[in-house]
Amino acid sequence: MARGKLRIYLGAAPGVGKTYAMLSEAHRRVERGTDAVVAFVEHHGRPRTEVMLHGLEQIQRRELEYRGAVFTEMDVDAVLERAPAVALVDELAHTNVPGSRNGKRWQDIEELLEAGIHVISTVNIQHLESLGDVVESITGVRQRETVPDEIVRRADQIELVDMSPQAIRRRMAHGNIYQSDKVDAALSNYFRPGNLTALRELALLWVADRVDEYLQEYRAEHSIRSTWQARERIVVGLTGGPEGRTLIRRAARVAAKGSGSEVLAVYIARSDGLTSASPKELAVQRTLVEDLGGTFHHVIGDDIPSALLDFARGVNATQIVLGSSRRKAWQYIFGPGVGATVARESGPDLDVHIVTHDEVAKGRGLPVARGARLGRTRIIAGWLVGVVGPVLLSLLLTGIGNGPGLANDVLLFLFLTVVAALLGGQLPALASAAAGSLLLNFYFTPPTHTLTVSDPKNIVAIVIFFAVAVSVASVVDLAARRTHQAARLRAESEILSFLAGSVLRGETTLDALLERVRETFGMATVALLERAGDVEPWTCAGRAGSDHGTPLLRPEDADVDMPVGDHMALALTGRVLPAEDRRVLAAFAAQAAVVLDRQRLVGEAERARTLAEGNRIRTALLAAVSHDLRTPLAGIKASVTSLRSDDVAWSPEDEAELLAGIEAGADRLDHLVGNLLDMSRLQTGTVTPLIRETDLDEVVPMALGGVPEDSVTLDIPEELPIVAVDPGLLERAVANLVENAVKYSPDGVVVLVSASALGERVELRIADRGPGVPDSAKDRIFEPFQRYGDAPRGAGVGLGLAVARGFAEAMGGTLAAEDTPGGGMTMVLTLRAVPGGPQITPDLPAQATT
Repeated sequence: MARGKLRIYLGAAPGVGKTYAMLSEAHRRVERGTDAVVAFVEHHGRPRTEVMLHGLEQIQRRELEYRGAVFTEMDVDAVLERAPAVALVDELAHTNVPGSRNGKRWQDIEELLEAGIHVISTVNIQHLESLGDVVESITGVRQRETVPDEIVRRADQIELVDMSPQAIRRRMAHGNIYQSDKVDAALSNYFRPGNLTALRELALLWVADRVDEYLQEYRAEHSIRSTWQARERIVVGLTGGPEGRTLIRRAARVAAKGSGSEVLAVYIARSDGLTSASPKELAVQRTLVEDLGGTFHHVIGDDIPSALLDFARGVNATQIVLGSSRRKAWQYIFGPGVGATVARESGPDLDVHIVTHDEVAKGRGLPVARGARLGRTRIIAGWLVGVVGPVLLSLLLTGIGNGPGLANDVLLFLFLTVVAALLGGQLPALASAAAGSLLLNFYFTPPTHTLTVSDPKNIVAIVIFFAVAVSVASVVDLAARRTHQAARLRAESEILSFLAGSVLRGETTLDALLERVRETFGMATVALLERAGDVEPWTCAGRAGSDHGTPLLRPEDADVDMPVGDHMALALTGRVLPAEDRRVLAAFAAQAAVVLDRQRLVGEAERARTLAEGNRIRTALLAAVSHDLRTPLAGIKASVTSLRSDDVAWSPEDEAELLAGIEAGADRLDHLVGNLLDMSRLQTGTVTPLIRETDLDEVVPMALGGVPEDSVTLDIPEELPIVAVDPGLLERAVANLVENAVKYSPDGVVVLVSASALGERVELRIADRGPGVPDSAKDRIFEPFQRYGDAPRGAGVGLGLAVARGFAEAMGGTLAAEDTPGGGMTMVLTLRAVPGGPQITPDLPAQATT
């Protein structure tokens, strides 16, 4: 039986219309005669979605009992028995109630697909597993219900259901997504414009990348090498020269003219030795292209035009931007250049832009060499000129009647020797000198066609020719070697200067430095290994590149290892480096050790900062003890002294009042000391929450004992999800928040304590009608020993909110301050709901899909 096909409607947030679109598709298929059924669709009380269910066959759900409540889930067995052609299954990332056939709904869907049933489902972008951290940084909420990316990527069709943030908020305000009593909380939390815009961008980018994957797979399956201009991808070829910045900016301007265009800057280095470009300039250009929203790529290739074209076609580029050549006119005798070659071989599918710049025709300067190595192409050319050139020249000269004369023949052969030396070095030049001497003797010295020389003058001419040829070859080769050495030293000094400067300025992390080593030497893997002692095992302190399945565990396993002290080594794999490259590698290794030490020093400095913060708090604690703790003590002492006095006959009412004062002072002392101890525990990291499943309505009422009964109104629905908290810490945090709200609320105005479920979290909101706090001070009020505004000294030591936030974060929650509509401040305490637990009230459920 063939596997069924999966179609997914993907959205950026609840309420964009995924379930509605899924039901519309089902109606279209039913009208065409397709056997489609509703296996599980949740309309969440939305009338428009509920109407779409009319006319569709719905399979009875399975009822499960959990924690004294009855829940419904998709009945997989019933769907398999019904065996429809198409099944509609909502909320792909949903976690099933314990006791279900599978733990996750996507596993239920896999069973249906294996049975040959086509499935249509829905999911929100925030439920993709790989985006969990990104979504949490945007919304402040960690999504507990997730689905592996691979499950969504394997879908046969993915359709984006898109809606602007403004339209979603209008739908919310009109009551089309949640009920009216939940609208304000949703709009001020999850459905903020910034959240929705960021989630929408995530969804659009993810779908765009998936579409690109489909396109790449199709091109690979059909062996299509030509570029399909689905969207503009602009490749910028960099040489490491100063014109690179001009090319990058020009490419960015071209990309800005089309929506969705990409800029990919690529530098192609040869596979042997040090990079031929300025490392400092390349670093600047890398930063520039990344700042402009592009990407930087480092590619190894000896044939630069071919490597550039292969890279461009590999990324399905549509345009290539190159700079006009910096070579002088006479240098074109060595070839047409990279730009002309790329333009000639690019074909009709790639547009090549040649951009002018200030460095045109100013010369490329000395090439940064790799020792004295000339490269295979130049050596072959040198041998061809040195050996084949004299033969061809002899044939040409013998074809001319009387010829130019022996003196001119000698000069022509000498010219070939010089060219051979320039191209291939000393050995081709010596071969050219030897071949030229023999050919001059055989063809051009009387008697011809013999090796005999009759005229002594001709013997002297041939000997002088050979001596001059050898001398010229030696001088040319020596000059080339010296030029290469000077260029290499310049490259090394530039690399080391930039490296040392960036490390001293703190701009280079260890991973970035190791990546620079890998790029500079063209290696596959670079790792910094260290160990505690001579017999201790090696550990990896940092790594760059790919291991290709074989982890690098010892320096001896690498192709190149550079010791750094007694217990540290830089290990490289990919090829064996020549001896002259090890000097620069040693400098890199030393700098890597410096960077590692600096990173560790930064960590120690952070710990020292923490200790300094502790000292500051202790100093503030002493100041608080000197006044805030002595004030209630003074009241208690005065009341006790009065009661013990024999000079005054106290009435029962007076005694009761004095005893009440003593009790109030003692309670105040207990509260202050409790907060101080709690803050101390938080600062020392000794708070260890005992997390267990707890109902809010069991804890919150207990936290109101320290405030008047008529000062607080509770609104804690019984059907709220169970939260995972430490009941003791939660009670202390809520007590501090409520006492703070009551303290700042006007007389006769009650504080509202309400709770609501928002997906996989529960929010407890403590709203007062006090003076409120400006946005600039909302974070400062949570710092220890901070009291906002004109709070009297007797109002406390300023630890209540700091302790509450510390306890909230220790339990995995958050605490934030918001403005109360109409004036005042609302403390929002966000707690984690029990994963997989019941969620009766789906206020902004993470899996909601319409």
